[in-house]
Amino acid sequence: MTYEINQTLPRSFGRLKTSKSTGSNLAPHVRGTLASLLPRYGLLIGFLVLWQVSSARGWVNPAVFPPLNVILSALWTNLASGALLDDIAISLQRSGTAFAFAVVVGIPLGLFMGQFRAVEQALDPILQLFRQTSALALYPVFILLLGLGETSKIFVIFWATLFPVLLSTIGGVKEVDKKLIEMARTYGAGPLTVFRRVILPASVPAIFVGLRLSATTALLLLIAAEMIGANKGIGFQVMNAQYNFQIPLMFAAILLLAFLGLAANGLLVLLQRRLCRWSQPNV
Repeated sequence: MTYEINQTLPRSFGRLKTSKSTGSNLAPHVRGTLASLLPRYGLLIGFLVLWQVSSARGWVNPAVFPPLNVILSALWTNLASGALLDDIAISLQRSGTAFAFAVVVGIPLGLFMGQFRAVEQALDPILQLFRQTSALALYPVFILLLGLGETSKIFVIFWATLFPVLLSTIGGVKEVDKKLIEMARTYGAGPLTVFRRVILPASVPAIFVGLRLSATTALLLLIAAEMIGANKGIGFQVMNAQYNFQIPLMFAAILLLAFLGLAANGLLVLLQRRLCRWSQPNV
């Protein structure tokens, strides 16, 4: 009996010491995580907490600014019932198609214009004129030419997303170090090899800056495109909820758009890190 007690006591003490050491090791880890997150997200967290508290306590009109828990509840209810799923699919199809066309047109044209100064000088004035003209101002023109269907909605998003990709690509090509190009030519590289091995890799970081700007612009223009002549889409849901005074649903749709924008930006950042490992600083 005494032997069994003596055998079990050290084991229990060992488990107690292990749990204490685990807890003591976990606390610095939690503190370190909070210390790294608060400088980046502290202001955002404070804003959300202020929104929740001020709306719940009536400091602001909760009919105009509902509490965040009510907005999240409306978002979850409409997602679970499938009411917003079709709108998400249609909106992603519109913005994704326009973004894809902007990439297919903007990157090759930007690479071509960036390498040939005469072509850039010839096309730059008309591109600057079109770029300074608001896509929303041209939307009625696109409707007159293309109708109220999907084509005009996709085209107005394409028009707005084209120029960030195009101009970033041109800038990326023009900023390539000339010494690298001269060195490649000195070692006998032809024009195609110089383009593939020097110009294109050096331009990729600038191109991704344009892609991220275009992805954000696509979602912004999506709202305006779906507010006119549409009966489906997240932008339509924002306007429809506002007309029917369904304010929590309106904010839920806006919040959903913000999440989609963050997801698109995050995917592009991950793709950039994978393709541009050579440009990432060593940590």
